[in-house]
Amino acid sequence: MIILKPKSEWTSASTRDELAEKMQQTVETIPGVEFGFQQPIQMRFNELMTGARQDVVLKIYGENLDVLAEQASKVGKIVATCKGAEDVYVERVTGLPQIVVQFQRDALARYGVAVDDVNKAIRTAFAGETAGLVFENERRYDLVVRLDTAHRKSLDDVQNLIISTPSGNHIPLREVASVQIELGPNQIQHEDAKRRITIGFNVRNRDVESIVEELQAEIKTEAKLPTGYFITYGGSFENLIQAKKRLSVAVPIALLLIFTLLYFTFGSVKFGLLIFTAIPLSAIGGVVALWLRGMPFSISAGIGFIALFGVSVLNGIVLIAYFNRLKTEGMTDVREIVLHGTRVRLRPVLMTAAVASLGFLPMAISNSSGAEVQKPLATVVIGGLVSATLLTLLVLPVLYLLVESWSQKRSSKAPPLQASSGAALLMFTILFFGANSRLPAQQIIPQTPQGISLAQAIDIALKRNPTLQSASTEIELQRALQRTATDIGKTTVSLQLGQYNSFMQDNNLSIAQTIPFPTVFTSQVAFGDAQVRGAELKLATTRNELVFAVKSAFYGCAVLLERERLLQEQDSILVAFAKAAAKRTTTGETTQLEAATAALQASETSLALAQTRANLQTAYIQLQTLLAADSPVRISAPESLKRALKMPSDTTKAGTAFTRNPLYAFVQQQIAIAQSAQSVEAARVLPDLSVGYFSQTLIGAQDGSRIAGANDRFSGVQLGVALPLWVVPQLAKVEAASLAADIARTNAEAFRVQLSGEYAKAVQQFLKFKTSVDYYEQNALPQAAQVQKTARQLYERGAIGYLEYSQSLARALVVKTNYVESLAAYNNAVLTLELLAGIE
Repeated sequence: MIILKPKSEWTSASTRDELAEKMQQTVETIPGVEFGFQQPIQMRFNELMTGARQDVVLKIYGENLDVLAEQASKVGKIVATCKGAEDVYVERVTGLPQIVVQFQRDALARYGVAVDDVNKAIRTAFAGETAGLVFENERRYDLVVRLDTAHRKSLDDVQNLIISTPSGNHIPLREVASVQIELGPNQIQHEDAKRRITIGFNVRNRDVESIVEELQAEIKTEAKLPTGYFITYGGSFENLIQAKKRLSVAVPIALLLIFTLLYFTFGSVKFGLLIFTAIPLSAIGGVVALWLRGMPFSISAGIGFIALFGVSVLNGIVLIAYFNRLKTEGMTDVREIVLHGTRVRLRPVLMTAAVASLGFLPMAISNSSGAEVQKPLATVVIGGLVSATLLTLLVLPVLYLLVESWSQKRSSKAPPLQASSGAALLMFTILFFGANSRLPAQQIIPQTPQGISLAQAIDIALKRNPTLQSASTEIELQRALQRTATDIGKTTVSLQLGQYNSFMQDNNLSIAQTIPFPTVFTSQVAFGDAQVRGAELKLATTRNELVFAVKSAFYGCAVLLERERLLQEQDSILVAFAKAAAKRTTTGETTQLEAATAALQASETSLALAQTRANLQTAYIQLQTLLAADSPVRISAPESLKRALKMPSDTTKAGTAFTRNPLYAFVQQQIAIAQSAQSVEAARVLPDLSVGYFSQTLIGAQDGSRIAGANDRFSGVQLGVALPLWVVPQLAKVEAASLAADIARTNAEAFRVQLSGEYAKAVQQFLKFKTSVDYYEQNALPQAAQVQKTARQLYERGAIGYLEYSQSLARALVVKTNYVESLAAYNNAVLTLELLAGIE
């Protein structure tokens, strides 16, 4: 720790960041050392939270240390080029010298020495072995034997270590082993049962969030990690994300409390909303002040906005309260009330804003320790109060004038029933025509075109398949349920009438609200986020399975079309030759057997063609069902009947592409959902809060001099805490939720093993059918074409008879048909791999 002199005595720097940069330039000349500059408390907090001392920490998780070091070096270079990232530190995991003894098996066998004996000799010489016991009264010690310090210092001591052979001879260790000094790992860090390496850096002259977002984009494009390796971001960025989640709960609660207090103060929603307009007016000034000073939005600035919202409504309270006072005193002209009230209350409004602004001014111009937290908060408050004061003096009186004038006009017009009837009629018209205007958008779906391609079939299925639409609706369902996370329950309003103070009839009006502990809301929000993410992954799974089904049906139709084409070609040839054989039989050129054989083969081919066409119609019906089409569908023949594998060959061999399967992510998400449910149940163990307000009459004598009447009301507030005295049932729910999380983890691991096995099986099927398809394409198909061509030429010249020719044609057809069947199996294997890998 370096204790700095007072700033008045500084000569080479004016700020702490500038001083750190100059110190870094000086110490960078020392080789082999990396430096970083931080505040001591900040450094300790960073180390406690993330295990590293820098502001932002990138952690790369994986299995192989060399790969981790290589990827960390790449990421470190990317971080070093990022603006605002200083003091970049890449964790060293290799470089520790160590003595490595590699046994020479042939030399050991030549001397008849066992590896275990050599290991024991080395262990005894340098680590020590127990040779007996030493007794001292009732205490007992091990007697350890090893070489003395003088013979355990150098590499030569290890190489010259004497080893005894079974024959009684003694040889040095270098005769049977290679002893060298090699560099190895100096540390192996683990986190969450995974090896990891860290890259840390400090942030100067820039906000943490923009740096991390820029790094995430650059790392994603420039440093693609191998399969099984991933990066997490922690440190100040992690604190920022958590603080944002807390603010997303704290800010709405603060706004709700402000409005509630305004309502209780004025007893009117109208005036509460009028004063509430000061909040957006003040937010404008806070944002502009941050922009003018070049400060990013931070958590301290967010807290400043909360403080600003509370202070900014004071000006509105001062104005509206005085306006209402003038009205109760008898003034009826709203314009005169606004002018007179604004003129009288100008000084109190300015003083209210000036007191708060001047109080925050030292924090806004501070440059001492902690200024990075104080300056954004004070800047927001001062800038917001300036805009709130100016706009409140201008906007709020105008709004009050409009609202009061509208209220007076409304009271002098037709009965409220007519106005409400017109509004209801207008609302009904909007809803009716709005709802009807959406119906054609759902009905105008293009009919399935004739001869559709695979891309068109997938697009139509994704738009029209009811299963996918149901999964999309489930996401909206979970998002709707997510908005219930901040439900505080119903507000209790009670009215009491009776004689509870005197013989006179008194009344009591009370309002009470029970609010769960704030951590319940945060836990329920996290649970809702997990549920929404689960629904999104379920949609992705359904989409992946639907695309697989459409592709399978499409290629099934394409294979049947190819088979139909082959059979049509064969049928036309056989029919023609059956007719020719019949004529040759009539003229006596051939026997009746040849004509009968030709007719039989032609009829068999016709039967196979009819069966193929029936199967094709069944496949088309299956595709039509997947597309949810009203009319029959037909496909256009693809450019290639062979499905190209989109996956890289290395991922196929490694067998890890299945981790990108959305179903795999969905099963993993169930763990997060179960953990979030456990957090919700654990948060409900905490006590509930209650707040209430009452207003009542106490008619009768309250003291010796004054009698309270029916117009005198007494009011107050009440705060309470509901403590869970019997927590056993709720703790049982927490335990049950924990067990559910364990079940989800077990199921996820079982599914991973099952998916891994299915993927490995699919890879083997792919390789098997690929070999078959390659054989037909490279050897069998060219040979079949040559056989068909040669047989036709010989038959036309009369060199062979019809039987030989028909046998050659049948053999060629069998080869082509087998190729089509192998191609169908190959396509199915490819589509299965794409399904397991989540590739469309």
